[in-house]
Amino acid sequence: MKVPLLDLKSQYQAIKEEILSVTREVYESQNFILGPKVAALEEEIAGYCGTKHAIGVSSGTDALLISLMAAGIEPGDRVITTPYTFFATAGSVARTGAIPVFADIDPVSYNISPAAVEKVISNMNREEIKSLRAIIPVHLYGQCADMGPILEIAARYHLTVIEDAAQAIGSGYRGNRAGSLGDYGCFSFFPSKNLGAFGDGGMVTTNSETFYEKLRVLRVHGSDPKYYHRLIGGNFRLDALQAAIVSVKLKHLESWTEARRENAARYRTLFSDMDLDRRIQIPAENQDRHIYNQFVISVPEKRDALRKYLQEAGIGSEIYYPVPLHLQECFSYLNGKKGDFPVAEHAALHTLALPVYPELTADQQACVVEKIRAFFGV
Repeated sequence: MKVPLLDLKSQYQAIKEEILSVTREVYESQNFILGPKVAALEEEIAGYCGTKHAIGVSSGTDALLISLMAAGIEPGDRVITTPYTFFATAGSVARTGAIPVFADIDPVSYNISPAAVEKVISNMNREEIKSLRAIIPVHLYGQCADMGPILEIAARYHLTVIEDAAQAIGSGYRGNRAGSLGDYGCFSFFPSKNLGAFGDGGMVTTNSETFYEKLRVLRVHGSDPKYYHRLIGGNFRLDALQAAIVSVKLKHLESWTEARRENAARYRTLFSDMDLDRRIQIPAENQDRHIYNQFVISVPEKRDALRKYLQEAGIGSEIYYPVPLHLQECFSYLNGKKGDFPVAEHAALHTLALPVYPELTADQQACVVEKIRAFFGV
């Protein structure tokens, strides 16, 4: 049985007529950049995330970049984040001229460890602390980072908090939604996300009127009004076609999320029934609501061999992420080395994402787990 890592074609077939209807509206209007479709989606996302404002942008990466710009992050500033995430998190920090400062992750959730953040700051000298401006916790795989202590640290050192919630729309923390906890929340509508566009797109959420107004101006090259530039911004606009598509998908997001959560629960049962929970580490649910952008197991031995075995059996999997950011060549100027962040390095060598998309069937899941059982010879 073939089991892809993700099956967007099945999702599309279920909502095809809705998609074609709204995209036809955009074609007929000939209003392609910003406009009423983007404004409507912004209102819907703000409501869904429980924030006062949301502003559509061109990608999840640009959501991070524009938030850093709005926060006034400048060359030489320091921004704490995790070394175990998609490149855009630290890459956006570096693009502002600021210095990414990494703190290791929790071994169970894979999110940034508040204790590690405390340790990093305690090892800074006075000048380094003085240049510390922000922290970017990443809600990895669809589960919120432990935001309570992170927000306490941020308040103590007067740091801006930018949530990288690219993988976590709808996830919860102590009764609040991802993107509503920090100063800014950054979302991605990349097609493989739980709420994906038909191309690139993103959103920034905030509860601050001041931050919202600055984001709104920065999005259009810093102009307000048109052709009058009081800030240097960028072309961070979300186009109407993507907004219309995401708006349709948002109506289905809760049912898709529950299907992902049900699939995750089924995996737990199957792994337990086949006595595999001793061989692999199953994702933990530490916070209110894990929305499973990815279902990531940790394989103590032979992770790469297992992945090859699954691939040969027609089962999709992926490694998120094989190289921690402190070991990436482009960040060599930060002088990172092996052993600096042992938990992140261990995760890079042992984690493996399995299919968990909403349309995944029980039979497909049973096939995935059976192949893993056969690999280990249990």
